[in-house]
This record gives sequence, C-alpha cells and structure tokens, in this order.
Amino acid sequence: MAINIRDTDLKRTIGQLLRYGVLSSSAIVLTGGIVYLVRHGGQYPQYHSFLGEPDKMRRPALMWKAMLRGEGRALIQIGLLVLIATPIARIIFSIFGYLLEKDYLYTVITAIVLLVIVWNF
Repeated sequence: MAINIRDTDLKRTIGQLLRYGVLSSSAIVLTGGIVYLVRHGGQYPQYHSFLGEPDKMRRPALMWKAMLRGEGRALIQIGLLVLIATPIARIIFSIFGYLLEKDYLYTVITAIVLLVIVWNF
C-alpha cells in the first residue's frame, strides 16, 4: 500500500495544525482568564511578601487536576502548554511527512531539531 503525499498537502496540513493549535490555546487561555477574573478580580495583590508558584502550577498532572476543579490559573497554564506544544507537534508531524515523502535528509535534520528542543526542556 503506497501513500501518495505531495509537498503542498504536507504544507497545508502543517499550516492547519499550527492554526488550530494557536486558536485552541488562545481559547483555553481566554477561558482561564475569565474564570480567574470572575473568582479573583476583586482581590488586592499582596506585594509585601513573595510566594513562588505552587507545585500545581509547575507540574502538568497537578495542573490538570486543578483545571478540573475549575481553577482559572491552571486553565491559563494548560493553554500556555498547548501553545508550547503546537510547534513541537509540527516538528513531529513534519518528520512523519518527510518519511512518507522518502526525503531522508530533511527527516534527519528535523529529528535533530526535535532532539535539540527536547534536550533543552
């Protein structure tokens, strides 16, 4: 079974992936901002003491649980993670697309880019 994929099809699909990733991230962050403002919009900031981010805002599994409890900050963080994951998903999709096109040079180059990004995380 041969899969026939053209370069224009790959570019169009990658463009849609980026577009929908950014749009969904924006919607998630906007929803989180609205939830946060509804719940905490009237509070005054406490500038006299600095508290770092709690664990639930630094670990994705805990963020997910906080989001399911309806916390706006967690929803904003999840939206930002979706925004960060969008170009990474594009790179992964490009690797598969280049493999289907049998363009092994670009497959290797793209895999190296992915490894550099993952290494820096």
